[in-house]
Amino acid sequence: MTNLIEPDTAGEHRFPVTNNLSYMYQLYCSYILLFKNTDACADFMSAGILQQGLQMLVRSHYRPVAGWYEVCGEKIESVYDDHTFNDPPFSKQELDIGFDELAKHVNDSNETLLVPDAPAGLISKETRKDLPMFLVKATYLSSNEGMALGVKYHHSLFDGASFWPFMNNWAYVCKTLVDRQGAPSSSDTVDIPFPPVFGFPDLEGTQQEEDAHIPKQFTHPEYELVTPENCFKEFQACGDTMKEIRMRIEVAEQHEIRASAKIAGVSFISMLSALLWKEVNRLRLVAKPGVGSERSLYTCTVNPRAALGLPANLCASPVLNSAVTRSVAEIAQFETNDLAVLVNQTIDQCNSSDYLRSSIRFLLAHRAHELDDERNGRIPDKKVMLVYICPAAVKCTVSSSRTFPIYHTDFGFGSPAYVRPPYLPFDGCWRIWPTPESAAGIAPGSAVVKEAAIEIYLTQPEYIDPAESPLLSRFLV
Repeated sequence: MTNLIEPDTAGEHRFPVTNNLSYMYQLYCSYILLFKNTDACADFMSAGILQQGLQMLVRSHYRPVAGWYEVCGEKIESVYDDHTFNDPPFSKQELDIGFDELAKHVNDSNETLLVPDAPAGLISKETRKDLPMFLVKATYLSSNEGMALGVKYHHSLFDGASFWPFMNNWAYVCKTLVDRQGAPSSSDTVDIPFPPVFGFPDLEGTQQEEDAHIPKQFTHPEYELVTPENCFKEFQACGDTMKEIRMRIEVAEQHEIRASAKIAGVSFISMLSALLWKEVNRLRLVAKPGVGSERSLYTCTVNPRAALGLPANLCASPVLNSAVTRSVAEIAQFETNDLAVLVNQTIDQCNSSDYLRSSIRFLLAHRAHELDDERNGRIPDKKVMLVYICPAAVKCTVSSSRTFPIYHTDFGFGSPAYVRPPYLPFDGCWRIWPTPESAAGIAPGSAVVKEAAIEIYLTQPEYIDPAESPLLSRFLV
């Protein structure tokens, strides 16, 4: 299902990009993929093949990615012409270092060295022509031991659930070109394993007729109304110095967590969230007893596609955040199973199509008010901000990518040796990430999710020592 708006002029096509929450996600996301040249291939991950494959992919299958933004009130569209493409910027460099040193730069998330520069992501009538939707930087070694692929995408067009199929599709096109031992012209096409879908359907149309007469009221703790001077669209650094804590949970340890989740009647993510949220609050309370009465905030990204009956590969970013707060002392004293139930209820509510529609109505109504103020030169008294950006004594901001086909990204020379999520030096950022083992023996495009160890990247203040925690210390890398 491609949600295509009819062209206004011959050859022009428009896709609704942000007819949803995406205007809150006007920023770039970055990743670094590390590849090792195990077989000493002379033309390993050729920049020519990578660039040609990307151009073929976006021109044949992802045309909005080769377009330009157009601001239409509270909606933003991607506009492209049949004969004019805004191909993603592609740069390359060569470094005279060894593979181990390159791997350390990837491991340390050295974005300055390995990730392409991009402008600020805010879309406006002034910036709309200057914002590429996808950027690439290929870093090669003079020794040809391996390479790193740094990528950035604009969050309004993709979220993780749609971006990694895009990456897999790009890799598949390149692998096909490698197998053919030559790059055909960009007019040739290559079938791809993940069919892309663009646009964001009218959410009102997802409501069942028999429920239309039943108005349902919800509060929306995922948002907070703040004064304009305190409204930010991105994370803001706090006063504490942050550090990244890395953990690895083996399959056997996951089985233990799943067994506990089954007893409590909750999901694996809910039980894992409860374990870590409780322990982080306990450690904070030990370090700073005075924060006991202050706010502890848990948020988790929710993919609403299934709840809304939307295609799983819909490209526009429909991510919603669930949220729940209690005091730091309350969370530290919760029974783990009871806390897991609270988290599970919070996430489940966001998987309700009624709740999702209500949340988007809430957001768009406030956004329309903000736009009206801007047009008429008024200073709004309040603006909507995602609650996880707001200050809190303790935060757990959870994003799970463990089932995404991240390590299936094979450009013709094998899976990545390592894929680095971005280091976000903001309190409470918590990423659940797959490991290289997750791709072993699984064909590209397969819906199979292999049981494998997972990694957790957790940002916390330096004064927190996870080694002092019996729970966290067993998972530390």
